[in-house]
Amino acid sequence: MKLVVVSAGLSVPSSTRLLADRLAAATGRYTSVDVQVVELRDLAVEIAHNFTSGFPGRALSAALEAVTEADGLIVVTPVFSASYSGLFKSFFDVLDQDALTGKPVLIAATGGSARHSLVLEHALRPLFAYLRAVVVPTAVYAASEDWGAEGLAERIDRAAGELGRLMEGLGSGAGAGAGAGAGAVRRADKADAAERADASVAVDTDTAAAIAPRALDGALASADRFTVIPFEQQLAALRP
Repeated sequence: MKLVVVSAGLSVPSSTRLLADRLAAATGRYTSVDVQVVELRDLAVEIAHNFTSGFPGRALSAALEAVTEADGLIVVTPVFSASYSGLFKSFFDVLDQDALTGKPVLIAATGGSARHSLVLEHALRPLFAYLRAVVVPTAVYAASEDWGAEGLAERIDRAAGELGRLMEGLGSGAGAGAGAGAGAVRRADKADAAERADASVAVDTDTAAAIAPRALDGALASADRFTVIPFEQQLAALRP
């Protein structure tokens, strides 16, 4: 399966890229994946041009295609002004709005302080929920003091395991294959319902044709048994 890693780190070396690589390596321990890394730093100019021209450059087009065709995504951004970076958001702004529908995504972020850790729940998770991606439950935030400290490795492993298992489940046919199968079943059900409706109409038409004469005769017979009294006569009969 194809795993695409989107890193929005700006510096070289980058803690954002380091976290992205560790998440990708951990995911590979749970499922067999071919990893492709998309460095947004290298696409910044083409992303800006795409906003003004409406057309992606060659490198950006290849990156967008890779993300669209991926079986799973790892997305990592540095924190700027208590949110994801503008470069990170711009990349997903130029991505087709349906490209991530149903796609497993692991979200992660890096920052200088642990106080920014809620960026995962208040910014990244709503963004990818809006894009209709399937975001794994565990998100990973790495502050400067987390590197080499206890806890980060466990969070990475837990999140990677969730992503790997989700990719395995969707890739085994439980997702797309089952969806196609369900669509075929729904189409078959509609065809059967249409056939039953046609048969019902035919039976009702034949039945009506057979019953109508008898119903008409009964109505005429009923008319013979009852006398219609004009309203004026009924009213006069009630007067003293």
